[in-house]
Amino acid sequence: QVQLVESGGGLVQAGGSLRLACAASGRTFSTSAMGWFRQAPGKERERVAAINWSGSTVYYADSVKGRFTISRDNAKNKVYLQMNSLKPEDTAVYYCAAAEGYLGANLRDRPFGSWGQGTQVTVSS
Repeated sequence: QVQLVESGGGLVQAGGSLRLACAASGRTFSTSAMGWFRQAPGKERERVAAINWSGSTVYYADSVKGRFTISRDNAKNKVYLQMNSLKPEDTAVYYCAAAEGYLGANLRDRPFGSWGQGTQVTVSS
């Protein structure tokens, strides 16, 4: 099973930017869909963005469209989430996830089975 480690979280003012990174170990990264999820206190986990194995297809939640960008580097076994124009409502723990071996294009509903431990993002107003 792929192991995932997130980095890049922190405290930022509203309107600022952060770039999250997720490093993956194992041999299945390049054949896996990858996603970023978030969970704020008292709220359900939300699928924020996802990218297919090749990077040719992406998905964004409506709440982050136009502000967040997901990308991946299969040579480095990494996936990124560039977050711009951050809002206080973006405050949450952000998790990297993998759908190992999934080569399809359904990034909105596909379950993800492997998870990182999360990184905190706090946006102050």
